[in-house]
Amino acid sequence: MSPKSCLGCTKFFLFLLNLLFFFLGILLLTFSFWVLFDRQSFAAVLGSPLASLRLWSYGFSGVGIVTMLLGFLGCLGALKEVKVMLGLYFGILLLLFAAQITVAIIAYTQRAALATKVATYAEELIRGYPTQGPPGDPHESWDAVQQQLGCCGWKGPQDWDHHDDATRDGTRDEDRAIEDRAIACSCLRAPNSTRETPWVLPHGHCPVAAPQDIFPRGCKERVQTWLAGNLVTIVGVCIGIGLGELSLLMLSMFLVRNLDSHYEKLLRGL
Repeated sequence: MSPKSCLGCTKFFLFLLNLLFFFLGILLLTFSFWVLFDRQSFAAVLGSPLASLRLWSYGFSGVGIVTMLLGFLGCLGALKEVKVMLGLYFGILLLLFAAQITVAIIAYTQRAALATKVATYAEELIRGYPTQGPPGDPHESWDAVQQQLGCCGWKGPQDWDHHDDATRDGTRDEDRAIEDRAIACSCLRAPNSTRETPWVLPHGHCPVAAPQDIFPRGCKERVQTWLAGNLVTIVGVCIGIGLGELSLLMLSMFLVRNLDSHYEKLLRGL
């Protein structure tokens, strides 16, 4: 294959891949706006709290904007042979790749400390769960975690046996006894929903039900089971993303190094 044909194939593949990324970014950004402005519908369908959906919409927005930017730089840079755009595309992609590697290394080397922080945060959420009134956004998110994972407490249902003393000030002894016999409603198995009675994410405290109606396992065990069952898939996706980014990095650098250095594409074509 002649050098000119090889350069043409590189431009074609780089343009095609980044065109797909550009439309993917538009799709993610559109979806994030849909979730942001129609959160009530998504909360009813997915059983997720509004706070979690808001965070997911912001995350999708950020990923969509970055993907659109990379797709735009890669497409226009390959089509018009603009070295500045291709160099900027290479630099941003290299930074993203390095950031992903850094996060992966930190998460692996600090996994014990991260697990301890997660456990501490979950236990603080349980101890600070309000006994009256609507729960805050963090507690609402914890209710969604328990319902979606089918778990109760961090280590088990016994985590709900005692509440933070700060939430009990001014309560009578009999009220405290009732609270001690209460458990989070999100620990109970959800009844089957119908079109007339759609399922709603439960909040607050409920009287302790029969043992068979309570999720028996803690969320720590459920998370560990999920990670063990999906480890191959997670690693495969991460390796696939990394290889894809390396391929784009090599294609863009090959194109930059082999373009004519005496071009005026930016002034002629734009």
